Amino acid sequence: MSTEGKVAVITGATGGIGFAVAKRLGQDGYTVILNGIDDAAGAERIKELTAEGITAEYLGFDVTDEEAVAKNIKAIGEKYGKIDTLINNAGGLGGRARFEEMTTEFYRGVMALNLDSAFFASRAAIPYLKKGDHPSIINYTSNAGWTAGGPGAGIYGTSKAGVHALTRALAKDLAEYGIRANAVSPGTIDTPFHAQIKATKPEVFASWANNIMLGRLGQPEDVAGVVSFLASKDAAFITAETVQIGGGQALGI
Repeated sequence: MSTEGKVAVITGATGGIGFAVAKRLGQDGYTVILNGIDDAAGAERIKELTAEGITAEYLGFDVTDEEAVAKNIKAIGEKYGKIDTLINNAGGLGGRARFEEMTTEFYRGVMALNLDSAFFASRAAIPYLKKGDHPSIINYTSNAGWTAGGPGAGIYGTSKAGVHALTRALAKDLAEYGIRANAVSPGTIDTPFHAQIKATKPEVFASWANNIMLGRLGQPEDVAGVVSFLASKDAAFITAETVQIGGGQALGI
């Protein structure tokens, strides 16, 4: 299937899973628009992609900034005349806090990073997705959306449960335009997200594989392959779904 001329926007794409997704979609033939807040990293990623013959550009803006998201998504849509795929990859734990000591600022920050960002970008992209070819939105939830997260990650889990519901709500709202909305739920993926524990407690990090049926941690490319499929015509009859990408981790062993 040809994806020539198709445009994909990937937020939080200067490293980790986001960059793997951008690279895979670029290899699939998309023009890829990477977003991030580290402009130096963004420039390096564009060099890497361009060297592979991928058409790519970088736009630096904060996905929690409503005005910046609207302005930049509009600029992309106007430049290319459409957006075929929006991938709301940006997000994160934001730190850990127990509820008793949790500040309102921390709560709002985590919700903004994970839930507001997906809403802002989706809302801004809809007029251009309507002009796309087999258009879709792909969000990122987490097993924490079901389990409510580990110690101190309660608001992260809450925000990801919100993303799960937002995905299904978008699917309902946009079906009449032929725009699909799905989510992926990565398990433990070996990315900089886990860099601190990997550096300070490597034995703990290594032990996580023992709780995964397939006996290994995920790689960013494992997620990128599923995102590639969900964005493709092969997934044309799939909407409102969340795909677990965790090697069976969600079931426990």
